[in-house]
Amino acid sequence: MPLVLCILLWFLAFCAVATVCAFALWNHFTSPVSSEENAVTYKLRVPDGSSVRQVSRELQEQGIIRSADVLYLAARFSLFNPAKKFNLKSGVYTLDSAMPLAVVYEQLQSGNQEYISVSIPEGLTISKIAMLLEEANVCSAQSFKDAAHNVSLLAEYNIPAESFEGYLFPDTYFFTPQMEASAVVRRLADTFFKRVQSLEGETPLSAEQLHSVLTLASIVEREYRVASEAPLIASVFTNRLKNNIGLYSCATIEYILTEIEGLPHPDRITYADLAIDSPYNTYKWAGLPPGPISNPGMTALNAALHPADTSYYYFVLTDPETGSHTFTSTFDAHIAAENSTSYVSKQ
Repeated sequence: MPLVLCILLWFLAFCAVATVCAFALWNHFTSPVSSEENAVTYKLRVPDGSSVRQVSRELQEQGIIRSADVLYLAARFSLFNPAKKFNLKSGVYTLDSAMPLAVVYEQLQSGNQEYISVSIPEGLTISKIAMLLEEANVCSAQSFKDAAHNVSLLAEYNIPAESFEGYLFPDTYFFTPQMEASAVVRRLADTFFKRVQSLEGETPLSAEQLHSVLTLASIVEREYRVASEAPLIASVFTNRLKNNIGLYSCATIEYILTEIEGLPHPDRITYADLAIDSPYNTYKWAGLPPGPISNPGMTALNAALHPADTSYYYFVLTDPETGSHTFTSTFDAHIAAENSTSYVSKQ
């Protein structure tokens, strides 16, 4: 047999073996790591700017794929779909070790987001919203509180205060796991400013005017239980403000105790509590406190912007079951209303 022919045959045999081996290796490295029964599930978060190599390494370390290098090469040369360039998209992906590499490859280009639904009730404070978000795995409570007190972020929204207290609109939101806390604050604040625009009318309020309205609304939010009474409660506080009379709101005392002093929510307000030396103590000082004591919803915001036109200066809870109050214009009438019920509370 001529030498050239012999070399050619050996080369062809080598190529055939190499092809078989390469095919076997490709099948091995692109096959699932485990069976469905033994699958490991992993939530992969891909932030903006992540590289394919970073993601590949993480998936190999978590046991989701067999080889980071194979996934990287597949993405680099679009091996699973040569007609379409691989495009890694940010998102949160739920992947498992029973997925073939081709499925993982496609998932990483889908941009599918895993959303977390969080309902924020009216009247919560920053710290309570922070706890909700941490429990839902949206962001840590501390990072949210830090972002809600961030000076640069406050300046960006032209908020004349030390925090976003009051400016975080209560609603149902859809977040992604482990978001940047500043992005969460922005989402809530953006919603607030959009909603309040519908209430302001043709003449927008200045930042200081809005802050005052919001502070009043935050107190109304913590005082009313029957929606139809919110404008009446707002009218009581508005009448007192006009005449430099203290608001005498128990809600502001609760805010001092729980949010400023970090104490548990009190079962009852004591005379010692009413004497606390704080600018938020509306029993000690006339006028509005320095800022909101909660994050109010539309009912309280609308009531603060458009209080009822009344001569009321007092209200007392007369039906704890329904949350309804009796409103009066004089102190004597207020005392009579208090005496007519076994439950005494409010102004």
